[in-house]
Amino acid sequence: MNAQHLIDFSLHLADNTLVLGHRNSEWTGHGPILEQDIALSNIALDLIGQARYLYQYAARLMNADGGNKQEVLEDMLAYLRDSWDFRNCLLVEQANGDWGKTILRQFFFSAYQYYFYQELESSRDPELAAIAEKSLKEVSYHLRWSSEWVIRLGDGTEESHARMERSLDDLWMYTGELFLPADYEQALLPVDIAVNLTTIRPLWEERVRQILSQATLTPPGAVMQKGGKQGRHTEQLGYLLAEMQFLQRAYPACEW
Repeated sequence: MNAQHLIDFSLHLADNTLVLGHRNSEWTGHGPILEQDIALSNIALDLIGQARYLYQYAARLMNADGGNKQEVLEDMLAYLRDSWDFRNCLLVEQANGDWGKTILRQFFFSAYQYYFYQELESSRDPELAAIAEKSLKEVSYHLRWSSEWVIRLGDGTEESHARMERSLDDLWMYTGELFLPADYEQALLPVDIAVNLTTIRPLWEERVRQILSQATLTPPGAVMQKGGKQGRHTEQLGYLLAEMQFLQRAYPACEW
């Protein structure tokens, strides 16, 4: 097994959760009601917590590899890489839009994470398996919370339904990439470290169909976008990183 494949896989998982966690944090203080503002902020914290575990693991792997001139720290991986170095899926970097679009984006990703972490718990890499076991408890809540909101908004008023339809049109094209394995994922499959995405795809599709049906929403037939796992992103990620990384880049090596 190539150690770089494991590093890239860990960074991919970390980037997914960091970017979505930051997106959700942009709602803090702006949610429709206080209770849901706090709920989404807590989900953001959960996701960033998952990112920390994964960045710490990736940093240890990189330091053990011995090819770095200085010790790699988790903050470097989050704040000192450029957009083309990030391996997150395109879905998580999409702009928040309105509350409905944010909810739908969270639902799609939480449904994916729920089945993904169930499989990753059986990984032969004990570190990734432990992270998956801990994270699955959080993701179970994320999925339940976002599912309820998708149904509530989709099967709600004429206005909320129309907004959810527009959100579905905007986001559906980014969901296919979740199940397109990158080269580092394919390399780790034979050694039972990564997750077989073809196994979890039908489970995700069935859960999504059930919830969208209850929400009286129908997925569009859209051309699927890809590239995020290989470092090819939409312009949205550049704007996000410019804000998220500003302090560390303006004041190098600053610490709390």
